Amino acid sequence: MSADVDVFQVLAEPRRRAVLALLADEERTAGDVAARFDVTRQAISQHLRILLAAGLIHERRDGARRWYQARPEGLEDVRTYVEAMRPDALSRPKTAAEREHASRRRRATAN
Repeated sequence: MSADVDVFQVLAEPRRRAVLALLADEERTAGDVAARFDVTRQAISQHLRILLAAGLIHERRDGARRWYQARPEGLEDVRTYVEAMRPDALSRPKTAAEREHASRRRRATAN
């Protein structure tokens, strides 16, 4: 990540968060990303450049095409910040999901 890019500022923009979420699942071209939003391709290209500068995505060039995918390690600063604020904050959703899963299994076997 570039030292002059604030990842929190980058993620403050809802459309950039949506683009990042889209790129978390699979590598996509800029055109594919742009087709999923109701803004111009140039606007999406700008969001991609900002995400790239922040180290949140990486770019792979294949001829004239540019492919983008999320870099999970790019969110390490965010994870570190959240863990410092609330050490148990990231484990809570996991614990809640595990409880819900166990509860559903108990109900399914009781029926």
